[in-house]
Amino acid sequence: MKIKSTLAIPFAGLIYKKVQRQKLTAVFDQDHWLKQLIQTGKKTDIGKEMHLQEVTDYPGFRQAVPLREYEAFRPYIDQIIEGRHNVLWKGRPLYFAKTSGTTSGVKYIPITKDSVSNHFGTARNAALCYAAETGNTSFFDGKLIFLSGSPELERVGGIPTGRLSGISNHLIPGYLRGNQLPSYETNCIEEWEEKLKKIVDETLHQNMTLISGIPPWVQMYFDELINRTGKKVGDIFPGFKVLIQGGVNFEPYRAKLFESIGRKVDCIEVFPASEGFFAFQDSQEAEGMLLNTNDGIFYEFIPLKELHKENPVRLPLYEVKKGEQYALVISTNAGLWGYMIGDIVKFVSTNPYRVIVSGRTKHYISAFGEHVIGEEVEDSLQYASEKHVARIIEFTVAPMVQQGSGKSYHEWLIEFDNMPADLEAFRATLDQEMRKKNIYYDDLIAGNILQPLVITPIRKNGFIDYMKSIGKLGGQNKVPRLSNERTLADALTAFRLHP
Repeated sequence: MKIKSTLAIPFAGLIYKKVQRQKLTAVFDQDHWLKQLIQTGKKTDIGKEMHLQEVTDYPGFRQAVPLREYEAFRPYIDQIIEGRHNVLWKGRPLYFAKTSGTTSGVKYIPITKDSVSNHFGTARNAALCYAAETGNTSFFDGKLIFLSGSPELERVGGIPTGRLSGISNHLIPGYLRGNQLPSYETNCIEEWEEKLKKIVDETLHQNMTLISGIPPWVQMYFDELINRTGKKVGDIFPGFKVLIQGGVNFEPYRAKLFESIGRKVDCIEVFPASEGFFAFQDSQEAEGMLLNTNDGIFYEFIPLKELHKENPVRLPLYEVKKGEQYALVISTNAGLWGYMIGDIVKFVSTNPYRVIVSGRTKHYISAFGEHVIGEEVEDSLQYASEKHVARIIEFTVAPMVQQGSGKSYHEWLIEFDNMPADLEAFRATLDQEMRKKNIYYDDLIAGNILQPLVITPIRKNGFIDYMKSIGKLGGQNKVPRLSNERTLADALTAFRLHP
């Protein structure tokens, strides 16, 4: 055993015990952070506007702090860029995480001196909890790769600004710098396909032990390795033991990723975002990810059925129920207050509080009142794929509203790695499973308002070529699973598979 893996053992034990204690104190810790946020926030410009100095408890906080999306924060961000202090949080942000919104254009999410540890510390805790539980610390001695955006930062209003994954690159501690790949120069390459080839050049003959990234871009890395060598990834990297993934639902990618590896590796799921690192898989034996309840974030939860009401119900952690789905709302020590981040979570456990990400608040289909969400389409597709021995590379779903003759329907645009032997039987199974998952969809089919779903096969690499055509190939970019309109679906028809 080498020195880094040896030193990791006691450190992993300490972190693991700390996380186990915090499972028992989650509600208490949330109350503590609420008070801490109010105490600091009342001295800020936004806190004064919300009269936080008069708030002493959660009911008062809920009344004082309105729900906001990014557009409502933009005027405050503009003030920070202009040089003002104490706008959303004390002082000025340490960084801006730059991200793209579907309706807001470029978004600048503040990361403060107080919140920066949340981003790196939670990733560290995920790896160390895994090490403590499994006893596997050997991956600390090999090479680690984080498929990420460019670490080059620009300055916006004097504040270092870049993609969160690029900022995170600067936060990796010195003792791991020697293990990290790719090189800084390669990571700065903006064009994804060029960058991918350089990453393979640099990693191909290394002892890769941990690989991390968003599943579709990890798969592209694996494909390039296999194309280059003709070998499975697990044979190329015999020491490869751990895959850390997050950002999208893993299940549609699982089969192909593990087929590419050619053997079992342990997988750690994480739930990071520019606004905070919210949860991580703390155990290989338990479903879901442990909510990060003691790290500068106060959570509220809007029941899904309340989401589009003018004044939706907002619940604190101790009122959530297992099996229920909620839109996630956060207030943080980065200066975000009542911020609706757009993710839908479902609690798979409330002792401790573990979640899965089940969709996005803006990624749904309800063109006909059906209220279809991401979890329903992903679970149905997985069921049909397993039943008909199909394997999916990528997919998206959109409504087709017929203006003239014929009934409307849901169009599923799917890129298959392994096409089902009987596509019509696959389609029928998928439609039937969707009817079981969503009673509104079932009623529309039964009432002859919608016809059963239609599948449009997309040619090999069609989604990649589409993402390339809009300048969003690689990095942290993701294809929406669901759209309530046809912009994406219409663009993808140019990449459909012709018989």
